[in-house]
Amino acid sequence: MKLFGNHVRERKSPDVISINSEPVLAEKEAPFVETPSSEQSTFTCQGCGKVMPLHDIKQALYVCPECGKHAKISARRRLMGIADPGTFRKLKSDIPFRNPLDYPDYEAKISGLKEKTGLEEGVLSGVCEIEGHKTVVVIMASEFLMGSMGIAVGEMVTSAFEAAEKFELPIIIFTASGGARMQEGILSLMQMAKTSAAAERFGNNGGLYISVLTHPTTGGVSASFATLADITLAEPGALIGFAGPRVIEQTIGQKLPEGFQRAEYLEEHGFVDAIVSRQEMRSTLAHILRLHEKRRKSWIK
Repeated sequence: MKLFGNHVRERKSPDVISINSEPVLAEKEAPFVETPSSEQSTFTCQGCGKVMPLHDIKQALYVCPECGKHAKISARRRLMGIADPGTFRKLKSDIPFRNPLDYPDYEAKISGLKEKTGLEEGVLSGVCEIEGHKTVVVIMASEFLMGSMGIAVGEMVTSAFEAAEKFELPIIIFTASGGARMQEGILSLMQMAKTSAAAERFGNNGGLYISVLTHPTTGGVSASFATLADITLAEPGALIGFAGPRVIEQTIGQKLPEGFQRAEYLEEHGFVDAIVSRQEMRSTLAHILRLHEKRRKSWIK
C-alpha cells in the first residue's frame, strides 16, 4: 500500500518548512516561562481536598500525589509536558474572525480570550519532537471557550491533518471540549463532518493518528474526529461522551451504571485502548512513535 502521495518538498530555512513553495510553519516559539509569584501560593485538589504548594503540583503536571486526580491544565502547559524543549513550531492559521449569527459581544469575547490566553483560537497546533520523534500535535484549549469547536477550530484541526500528510508525519490530538460552539450555530456542527473527512483521508493515505482524550471530551468533538483515531488513549477519570450523564438519565428514564462515560468505563468496553497518566504520557507517546518510525521518510530528519 502506498503510504503517502507525491508532494514537492523544499527547505527554505531552518525555521520555516515549505511545501509547494507555501510556508505552513511559523518560527520557533519562545519558551513558555511563567512569572514567579512573590507569595507562597497553594493548590487544593478537588478530588481529595489535599492542600499543597503550587510549585509542587506544577512539578507533578497538576496530578495530585495523594489521590491521582488530574486537574485541568492549559494547552501551553500540556505542550511543555510532552514536547522536547525548543522543538515546537506553530502551524500558521490566518483564519479571519466570523460571527455568522451576529451573536452579541462575541467578537469582544474572542478578542479578550486571545489576549488573556495568547492563543489565536481554541486550538494550539504545530510540529514538535517527542524524545526526538517528529510529529504534528494539536492541543484543544479548555481555557478558550471550553475548547468549543467553531469554524476556526474546525479549520485548524483539518489543516493539521493536511500538514501531517504533506510532511509525512504522524498526528497526535489532545481533545478537551464542551462540543460545538453555539455562537456559530449550524456552521459549528458542520465542522464535525469536515474534521471527520480530514481524519479519514489521512488514514486512507497511511497516516498514523493518535487521539488522547482528556477531561472533558464531549459533544460534537467526541462524536467526530476525537474517536476516529488509530490509537485512542485517555487520561484517568476523563469524562468522555456526547450528552452528559444527567441528560441521558432524564431522556431514557433509567439510572446509568457507576462510572458511565468515564475513561475507565470506556476502556473496559473497548472504546479506549489504554488509560495513561499525564506523568507517563510523554514516554508512552514516544514509544508509540518509535514503533512506527520505520514507516517514516528520511527527508524530514
